[in-house]
Amino acid sequence: MAKTSAVERNLKRVRLVKRYAAKREQLKAIARNKDLPVEERFAAQLKLAEMPRNSAVSRIRNRCEITGRPRAFYRKFRMSRIAMRDYASQGMIPGMVKSSW
Repeated sequence: MAKTSAVERNLKRVRLVKRYAAKREQLKAIARNKDLPVEERFAAQLKLAEMPRNSAVSRIRNRCEITGRPRAFYRKFRMSRIAMRDYASQGMIPGMVKSSW
């Protein structure tokens, strides 16, 4: 199991991303728009920089939903390789057969 504080920190980031998603997208659209004056685009960029860093999507870490492990993460199953192997061994993942030789 991962540290509870690390998992909670990541969940806090997920909540912040959801809260600020619309505002960030709006400011990014203004900053990217070449038709607008440079001053307005720069002001949008400054407002974007003032927003919480943890509200950026790239700050979210993919973690296993079962153990919280940050490495060896399968996006399709939303779990780590270790948790996936345990679930596959128990036959809890439909269509997956654990092979051993």
